[in-house]
Amino acid sequence: MQGIDFDEAIRLHNTWRRQFMNAFARGSYADMPLSDHQGCMFGYAIAAADDTSRALPQFQALIKAHTRFHALAGEIQELSSNGMADAADLMLPELSDESHRLANLFDELRALQRDARSQGR
Repeated sequence: MQGIDFDEAIRLHNTWRRQFMNAFARGSYADMPLSDHQGCMFGYAIAAADDTSRALPQFQALIKAHTRFHALAGEIQELSSNGMADAADLMLPELSDESHRLANLFDELRALQRDARSQGR
C-alpha cells in the first residue's frame, strides 16, 4: 500500500461529499463538484496500487465501494440535470451510506498500512 496517503484520501473524500451534499441542499446543481468526481485523485491512486495491496480483501472492498460511490454520484447528477431532482434527492441517503462505507474502508486500510510500516514491510 505504498504511495497511498489514506489521511489525505479521507480528507479529500469528506470535502467532496460535503460539497456535493451542500449543492443539493441549496438546489445549486451547477455547483456540484463533479469535476472532482470525474477526475478522482483517489481513483488514480487505486489504479497505481501494487499487486500486494490489490490482493487484500479490504482493498478489493474499497475498489467496489469506490466504484459504487461514483456510480451513485453520476446517477444523481444525471437525474438532476434531466429535471428529475426529486428522484435524485431520494438517492442521497444511499450515497451517504456508501460514503460512510468508503470512510470505514479507508480507516481499515490505513491501519493495515501503519502496521506494515511498523513491521518493516
